[in-house]
Amino acid sequence: MKTSLETLEGLKRSLTVDVAIDMFNQKVEKSLKTMASQVSIDGFRKGKVPVSMVKQRFGDNAKSDAVNEIVNETLVEALTEVKLSPAARPTVTKVDSEGESEFSYTVEFEVFPTIEMADFSGLEIDQIEVDITKADEDRTLNGLQEQLTEYKAVKRKSKAGDRLALDFVGTIEGEKFEGGEANDFKLVLGKGTMIPGFEESVTDVAAGKTVELDVNFPDDYQATHLAGKPVKFSITVNEVGSPKLPKLDAEFAKKFGEDTMDKLLVSMKEQMRTEINGRIEQLNKDAIFGALAGANEFDVPQGSIDGEAQNLLAEMKERMQQQGQSAPDDMPATVFNDEAERRVKLGLMVSQIASDNNMVASMEQIDAKIAEMSQAYGENAQQMVDYYNEDVSRKSSVELMIVEKMVQDKILEAAKIKPVKKKFTDITEQG
Repeated sequence: MKTSLETLEGLKRSLTVDVAIDMFNQKVEKSLKTMASQVSIDGFRKGKVPVSMVKQRFGDNAKSDAVNEIVNETLVEALTEVKLSPAARPTVTKVDSEGESEFSYTVEFEVFPTIEMADFSGLEIDQIEVDITKADEDRTLNGLQEQLTEYKAVKRKSKAGDRLALDFVGTIEGEKFEGGEANDFKLVLGKGTMIPGFEESVTDVAAGKTVELDVNFPDDYQATHLAGKPVKFSITVNEVGSPKLPKLDAEFAKKFGEDTMDKLLVSMKEQMRTEINGRIEQLNKDAIFGALAGANEFDVPQGSIDGEAQNLLAEMKERMQQQGQSAPDDMPATVFNDEAERRVKLGLMVSQIASDNNMVASMEQIDAKIAEMSQAYGENAQQMVDYYNEDVSRKSSVELMIVEKMVQDKILEAAKIKPVKKKFTDITEQG
């Protein structure tokens, strides 16, 4: 076997493999004999069809089978000979079976880039820190109160804090639109959950009144087909409900699984810290890898980008289906190319840093991480642990998390860290 490697544009490579023509001919003959024993042709009993007739009718199929067999048998050895590992499955682009002494095929593929990693000491990375204040705790407790707030119908005009029961119909150019109509819709005034102008139009309005509203959807409205468009709403206020906050006593605490208010406050503070730590961890991780990506420029295999973009499209469709929304059938995966390229690039860098520094997660570390993660499942914690233990391959995702954290710590050891103080609400009120 002989190999010939050619470097094409960027990460693309072309590899030609030559083998003896006898190898190809033997495989064609073998395929034809197999077909002759299986095919049925009028005038011949099954298994008795002459090979010459099978060759006449199915010769091209036999040649195709022979090519596939030779590629499968020789390609791995050929790639090893040229010391390359394709980023994705190679594509056969040329076959030459007409030579007197040699059969050849050519494959094209992309390789992973060689990354000259920038020195971590040159990275400047913001790392967020958050102190939870008494005001944050009071605000969270007020939120728990609001969850159990009762509303009593009153005969007065509405004001901030009231809960309204509304019927409304929205039209654009005289036509109703999806999501623009509701009956017995509950709206708490002052929450800012509707588009600008909506809450204002039903403030200082008594039950039984109908309000006509002309307003525009915001230019950055999440439903892009409605963004910036003028809309007319006809809104009827059916009920004005005045809020009655529950007392902060033992009965209140029991509604949240605790016996006393003291215990509830302790668990509430622990939950606040757990939640904020999780968000900070993700933001700080994004800052680390953002700095790393910005300091290292290299080509990424397009095949890897395409594959990751398909994964992102599938994830989006699954989320939409879970939320009861219709996933667009005509959305191309290419809309996710930028994010896909970012993910592939980070994956390659993390893999190289881990390899360069012999970072490997031990089974003890993996099991400890699973035990830590399971605590978020409460009474179902053991089921989560059992899920990973039933199939060891499931632990690979946890192993990746641990190695990724090792990489982060390695970068932070050398980089210039800038602590950034943030308020609790700065983090929790982000999208």
